[in-house]
Amino acid sequence: MMLFQSFKMALKAIAGNKMRSFLTMLGVIIGVMAVVVLVAIGQGANASVVESIEGMGTNLITANITARRMNPVNMDGLNELAQNPFIEYTAPTANVSGTVKAGNAAYEDGQVMGTTPGYEHIRGWEVAEGRFLTQPDIDNRSFVAVIGAEAATEMYGTTHAVGETFSLSGYTLTVVGVLESNGENASGSNDNQVLIPFSLAQRLAQSTSISSFYVSAVSSEMVEMAQLAVEMFLAEAFEGYTANSWGTQYRVYNQSEMLDTLSETTETLTLMLGGIAAISLLVGGIGIMNIMLVSVSERTREIGIRKAIGASRGNILMQFLIESLVVSMMGGVLGLLISQGAVDFLAPILEMKLEIPVNVAWLAIGFSVFIGVVFGMYPANKASKLKPIDALHYEG
Repeated sequence: MMLFQSFKMALKAIAGNKMRSFLTMLGVIIGVMAVVVLVAIGQGANASVVESIEGMGTNLITANITARRMNPVNMDGLNELAQNPFIEYTAPTANVSGTVKAGNAAYEDGQVMGTTPGYEHIRGWEVAEGRFLTQPDIDNRSFVAVIGAEAATEMYGTTHAVGETFSLSGYTLTVVGVLESNGENASGSNDNQVLIPFSLAQRLAQSTSISSFYVSAVSSEMVEMAQLAVEMFLAEAFEGYTANSWGTQYRVYNQSEMLDTLSETTETLTLMLGGIAAISLLVGGIGIMNIMLVSVSERTREIGIRKAIGASRGNILMQFLIESLVVSMMGGVLGLLISQGAVDFLAPILEMKLEIPVNVAWLAIGFSVFIGVVFGMYPANKASKLKPIDALHYEG
């Protein structure tokens, strides 16, 4: 009953100074908003990164060869590596520079890359129309290409582009397949691809070496074993070339390592943003303490009268502590409600899925309550220590 009466009196005191109470809450509202929204953005960015990397392919292992002078990796070696029981597909890649022209119009956003059959399975891509590259295309250096949905639309105005032709570095290539739309991932757009036979790409680039290749493991459980097989293959291939600097001629990493590294980075950034935002909550707490000290000063006679008629020190302490707590709780709840609106507003602008984590919401409310108690304790304690006779004679 006494607790209920204290809450009732706290609400009455808050309602008696609406503007001052609102300005006091504003610090807590802004603090809660800052913490919740920034953490939501951080976690949304992390989810986008994870989704983006996962979109690069299933059980993906990437090998980049940095050796400039001597590069012993060739197609025969990759074909031999593909026989490993832990490996399902292997496919080399080679970027090709040059302008793609369909008629007189240049498609400047196109990413021309040479590869081999199996690359579509590694990346998890589907052919919407026509076919993918075949081994005869590689053996014969055929002037054919498989293009992405965006490339087809930009070049021909339709995705039904099988049989159409375009020019690249003075050569005329025929479109034999159009990929289904795959959106974007960490490496960029999947829909602006112009894929040509790897052997043709080597010819256009005047290179016979393989600078990078992709590998997919037979299952997610076998990724580490498949990666070990790739590392052993490269170590054997470079034996004698890297005697003095083993391991510096190539890099091998899998999708899980990329996910772990980027997730750790974004989580650290999220914690940093949340920590910075929490400072504004502390500022809000200082505002609460300041206003409660003013309130104690203004109500000194009231405190004296209450003590004179029997109110204990604990009653006075509880009264002012509850007022501080109510202000901080109301600020926390309002801040959370506004945060939800801010998240809904920002999601389409930032083009990411934003949600307020339940644990973060509870943490924000709990922290605002903690702020109310901590910063309300000193004014409440000061009020409870006032002597009745001094308070009654106070003329402030």
